[in-house]
Amino acid sequence: MDIEKIWNNWQEAGKFSGVFAVNSGQGIIFEKSCGFRNRSEKLLNNSETAFAVASVTKLFTGLAVCKLIDEGKLSLDSKLCDILPYDLGRIDKRVTIFQLLTHTSGIGDYIDEEAEDCDEQLEKLNKKYPVYLWERLDYYLQMITPLPPKFEPGARFGYSNAGFIILGLVIEAASGISYQQFVTDKIIKPCGLVGTGYYRMDALPANTAYGYKKDNESGEWRMNIFSMPVVGGSDGGLFTCPGDLDKLWRAIFAYKILSEKTTQLFLHPHAKFDENGAYGLGVYISNRADKLVYFAVGGDCGVDCFTAYLPGREISVSALGNSNVNTYSLLEAFL
Repeated sequence: MDIEKIWNNWQEAGKFSGVFAVNSGQGIIFEKSCGFRNRSEKLLNNSETAFAVASVTKLFTGLAVCKLIDEGKLSLDSKLCDILPYDLGRIDKRVTIFQLLTHTSGIGDYIDEEAEDCDEQLEKLNKKYPVYLWERLDYYLQMITPLPPKFEPGARFGYSNAGFIILGLVIEAASGISYQQFVTDKIIKPCGLVGTGYYRMDALPANTAYGYKKDNESGEWRMNIFSMPVVGGSDGGLFTCPGDLDKLWRAIFAYKILSEKTTQLFLHPHAKFDENGAYGLGVYISNRADKLVYFAVGGDCGVDCFTAYLPGREISVSALGNSNVNTYSLLEAFL
């Protein structure tokens, strides 16, 4: 596999702002850092820069739920109505942890990425519920519980941000601590992820990339601070770097996070979403021509990224960007 050729053939390489890295168990195979983490001060992105990774956060949330299963505090068959101390409104009381993890719950979604007008809906949502108030997961309930179900539980795959917010609340109810603290204590610290955390948007640490989006009218690059939750939640908002993601993948496959039995459940293709793709318990699985790849993707205002692991080659591949250059076509070169 000629990684440099894949990079050079990627049409968006010249526009990409972020870090692209390929790692083996012995170290870095290929790495490119592009663009600025801070445009106004012309501070460059580098290999240790922490990036917001949007829905790649769901990979961590899935692992956290499975950790509680290993600890005997949850089961995949557990029902929400037996766990959460909240009024769930129109959420179907039959929904299980398994259905939430596999995007098959059918609950109404506060950010419905299956809707054609998703961006317009999100803009209206941000005006009604300013993102500087999005600090606690229970705040999201007012945006979710009034929504009607999209389909019967278990009927099909339907990508759900709301489902993973609810999983975050499940983690809090089962563990007795905040979602962010549980992930930090059980995954981030044990795996030695030194550049990973749920950083506040108004208190970002050093060497963290600001997210940028170009204004269509003025052409000016603007930061995404008025478009992102002030504290990341269980469906998105984590910050991390390629080196930490490599550590995470290797910890998963070495059974350092979950037991071997639960790891296999986590990685199993439970819900198919197309001919070659399926979803596990927080991770995408691609199997084309017997080439197995596990991956997670994320995109938001000023964020576009993916991370993948190829077990046959024992390499991880991550592209973390702080603009809206679409990285999926780069990921497809590895699928």
